[in-house]
Amino acid sequence: MAGRIQAEIRQNKPVGSVEEEVYLNLQRTANALSQPLAELLRGHDLTPAQYNVLRILRGAGDDGLTASDIGGRMISRDPDITRLVDRLEKRGLVERRRCSQDRRVVWTRISEGGRALIDPLDTSMDEMHRAMLAHMPLERMRMLVELLEEARDGAPAA
Repeated sequence: MAGRIQAEIRQNKPVGSVEEEVYLNLQRTANALSQPLAELLRGHDLTPAQYNVLRILRGAGDDGLTASDIGGRMISRDPDITRLVDRLEKRGLVERRRCSQDRRVVWTRISEGGRALIDPLDTSMDEMHRAMLAHMPLERMRMLVELLEEARDGAPAA
């Protein structure tokens, strides 16, 4: 039985394979779930990628991370972490310092201003996530997590 993605995207031609149907559903779902996040962050003058960097740096603690470490922890890959961090630094949301042992290495950490911006968002984020998925029973959400992790296992390494 075909799913509803064909009708949602107003496609006359049937979806070619179950793999394509899965892929289209993942893309459509990711977009639907990311819209409320983008709206919430827009009200705080942040993009989802900027928020993700600040969240990563907050979790890294006082030592901070290098740009490549940040890139490896991003939810959505950003090809230009340096430029992203540059914008956050100009706003006073992150701080950088060169490594004294190797001047090529630059450590980035969240600033007090960055913490002050994202710490209050924690409650709003939790509420948004709960509201978006409140219609799903807990056991189905756990199953979905397992299925998504399994799907990523087959994806080429980034």
